[in-house]
Amino acid sequence: MFNHSEWVSETDPFKLRNKYTELLKDSGFGILSFLEYNFEPQGYTALWLLSESHFAIHTFPEENKSYIELSSCIEKQYRNFIDLNDQSLEEEISEIKESIETIESGN
Repeated sequence: MFNHSEWVSETDPFKLRNKYTELLKDSGFGILSFLEYNFEPQGYTALWLLSESHFAIHTFPEENKSYIELSSCIEKQYRNFIDLNDQSLEEEISEIKESIETIESGN
């Protein structure tokens, strides 16, 4: 069994759902079912049941972070997900750096 968990800075349910649905599909996982719940006054939990195991998200908006966890019984899709997730984070960091440079240059 392969397991990956980490904290991410995104807490918006819409963005999280879209990003991780695409990452799971692009990694080669088969999505069997999806379940989500929005807590009042805040918070979000989502679960993707995969043909290869499961993926879950739990947001902590009061701390500006979310916890993600992937469990997989197939290494190939697991490794694909890790690589694609890392690429996605690198792209987000580059976009933030570009925004900061733009602000600092006054353009």
